[in-house]
Amino acid sequence: MNREKRRKLIELLIVQHEVSTQDELLNLLKENGVESTQATISRDIRELNIVKRSDDQGKIYYTQERMDRRKEIEKLYQSIEISVYSIQQIQFMNIIRTSPNYANVLTAILDGLELTEIVGSIAGYDTIIIISSNINDATTINNLFKMHIDPNLQ
Repeated sequence: MNREKRRKLIELLIVQHEVSTQDELLNLLKENGVESTQATISRDIRELNIVKRSDDQGKIYYTQERMDRRKEIEKLYQSIEISVYSIQQIQFMNIIRTSPNYANVLTAILDGLELTEIVGSIAGYDTIIIISSNINDATTINNLFKMHIDPNLQ
C-alpha cells in the first residue's frame, strides 16, 4: 500500500477506534492488510498532525488536529522564509535549495496543501524538485517562492 492510502487508512482508524499507542495502530493496520514499521507510523502520525488527547475519564487516545487553510499557508510562507536559499524554474519543474535537512519538512507542508499547480514533488537532503503539469503552473509556484524567500539567505 502506498503512503497516501496508508495515511488515509490511519485517519480512518483513529476515528473509528480509540487508539492510544503506536502498537495498537500497527496492529489495526495489520488487521487491515497493511504491514508497516514503527518508524513509518511515527512519521505518518507527525505529518498527519495526529496528537494525543484525553477524554473526561482520563483515557488517552489519538486524534487529528486540523489547521485551517490560512494557517497552513502561513506555515508554508514562514518555512520558505527561514529555509529556502534559491529556486530555479526549468520548464515545468522548479528546483528548490533549502537548509540542510529541511527539504523533507517543506515538501510535507507542500504536499499537505495539495496545491493544484503541483503534480508531484521529490525531496532530498537540501533539494526539492517540484513538478507541475505545465509551464504556467510552474511559474506560479516559482513566483510564490520568490515572494517569500528571505533575500539575506540568497
